[in-house]
Amino acid sequence: MELRTTFDITPSVNKITYIDPVIFIGSCFATAIGNKFETGHMPVMINPSGTVYNPVSVGNTLDKILSGKNYVKRDLYNNNGKWLSFDYYTDFSSVNQDKTLRSINLRLVEARKFIASARFLFFTFGTARVYRWKQTGKIVSNCHKIPAAYFSHELLKVSDIVSSWNKLLDILKSQYPDIKVTFTISPVRHWKDGAHGNQVSKSILFMAVEELLNHPSKPAYFPAYELLMDDLRDYRYYDDDMLHPSSTAVDYIWEAFSDCYFDVRTKELWKEVSGISKAVSHKIQSDSTGGIKKFAEIILSRINKLSKNNPSLNLNKEKRYFLNLLKI
Repeated sequence: MELRTTFDITPSVNKITYIDPVIFIGSCFATAIGNKFETGHMPVMINPSGTVYNPVSVGNTLDKILSGKNYVKRDLYNNNGKWLSFDYYTDFSSVNQDKTLRSINLRLVEARKFIASARFLFFTFGTARVYRWKQTGKIVSNCHKIPAAYFSHELLKVSDIVSSWNKLLDILKSQYPDIKVTFTISPVRHWKDGAHGNQVSKSILFMAVEELLNHPSKPAYFPAYELLMDDLRDYRYYDDDMLHPSSTAVDYIWEAFSDCYFDVRTKELWKEVSGISKAVSHKIQSDSTGGIKKFAEIILSRINKLSKNNPSLNLNKEKRYFLNLLKI
């Protein structure tokens, strides 16, 4: 008896390897999967402007990279002595206006350099609900905890999402014709919209993505939402807030993702490298029996072998860590 509604995911014909830079832009779910790339030391950029949830904000992040935008003082807003941008996460904010600008523009330069060599772009939409800054009517990516009275909110229309994103995909295709685009819908529920409101919002995203898949650049779709909602479908796969996927669920979706986009060699290499990354986090107390030094020697041997067989792999940080353990 089958007690789960499982489904097959067609493996991508375009495979991601350790020499293929990948960009993730979107909700916190994009960050969760992007972090897996970081753990495996794969070339990745995650949310260059911070976490963004709606298609407009995701699109604005991409547009700023593609258009060569450079932020100036009039693009910032001062809230209680702190300079911020409604396009960027709070980590970019500062009491010093010039510092905020430098932080934003430096990140844009890094993103433009990265996208020039990127082979894959993953966009994750979390909600169709947007917030507008009443003063300008502009849709914001981050409200920066400014009182809700300063914003109006609305649901995007499918047609508006499709129209704006078709233009973005046109520009992306003209500038970087070899980049492979994949859309995903975040399985994280936006509960502040209410149960019904969340479903309406997700439905708008699904309808929009379905139309965008017809774009001449042939974007793909990865069923992250369906894996949690239809396959796992159990509260034991949720975090304590009952909204975000648990680490077990993220691992399960990651396994499906890697099966789809990695070949056997890449999967094996990721497992080996991520194992070394996790070994660094082990708490070391003392080494009265010599076990720690033996452990460090084993890991160093693995690092040397991996580095020799994969010249592009940078494990210098991990190597220094385990060399220091030999001195304990």
